[in-house]
Amino acid sequence: MTGLLLLAPLAGCGDSTTETKVAVEAIMPVEIFTVGNQSLEREINAVGTVRYRRETPLGFTTAGKVAVVRFEEGDLVKRGALLAALDTTNVGADMSVATAERDRARAEFERVRSLYADGWITKARYEAAEATLKGAEARVRQAGFASSTAQLYAPSSGVVLMRNVQVGQVIAAGTPALMLGEADDGFVFRVPIVDRDASKLRVGMAADISIESAGDAPLTATISEIDGRANASTGAFSVQFRLPSRPTLRSGQIGTATIRLPASGGGEQLQIPASALFGVRTGEGLVYVLGDKNRVETRNVAVDRVTDKYVTVSGQIQPGDRIVTSGLEKLRTGSVVRIVKGQP
Repeated sequence: MTGLLLLAPLAGCGDSTTETKVAVEAIMPVEIFTVGNQSLEREINAVGTVRYRRETPLGFTTAGKVAVVRFEEGDLVKRGALLAALDTTNVGADMSVATAERDRARAEFERVRSLYADGWITKARYEAAEATLKGAEARVRQAGFASSTAQLYAPSSGVVLMRNVQVGQVIAAGTPALMLGEADDGFVFRVPIVDRDASKLRVGMAADISIESAGDAPLTATISEIDGRANASTGAFSVQFRLPSRPTLRSGQIGTATIRLPASGGGEQLQIPASALFGVRTGEGLVYVLGDKNRVETRNVAVDRVTDKYVTVSGQIQPGDRIVTSGLEKLRTGSVVRIVKGQP
């Protein structure tokens, strides 16, 4: 009997220790995040390419046989350099014919004008001779223009981006022979942006442009142009950023533009870390909110937008609420927590 009496207190002590141990284990260390209006900023990330601001196709105004091409793709050229030229045999012949016809028409006009002044011919004959002379002079100007444009000169210093002709090739009038990236106007970065985001952009807004092949540090750029019409195939608007001058920039480099914007939807939407969300279903999820005596409560939120780091939500949370961002898998409604990181 005495042995039984001694066992009873021991058993009681064992239960008390177990309960204390359970209570200690139930207090979970967590990190928290305080919801506030300052968290409303979001980012637009878009992949694009570096381009010269002016990439100009150059061609001849008349058809002809290519006689000279002085540069290859990738070559640097200076303003005014001769890039290519046509064989001017035909152009020179046309100029000679036009000049001879003009001289003949001019002599005839002078003779008719003298006769008209003396009253020997009618006014109609005089006007016909005058029109013939003007037509001949126009053909001389046309032949002169063809002769002067039988050579292609660089309108700016830059880089030959495309060579589309070879010596001896017969090329049609207006066909692009070379493409010149004009270095005088610098580089731009072009990205496609969906209409929902493009409507929030304005010329002059800043962005960080990350181009791995141009260096580790992002370039700070500003929006210089926004297309007024979306691409018919993709539905996206082309947005152009003016890049600062860098010797490492090349046309065709690929990079990412990061533009920071206020979240859409106004003041009722808040942005929280993605790690605070659990039990996610279509368009909604759950968060743990820190309540009295460090006990957590479960709140339901509507999910509007998801990025790599943040989620834009609305619903049963508001600015000032403290939400749990770590150890969620070990919590349940009513769990007591200990804050190890975050605002108290």
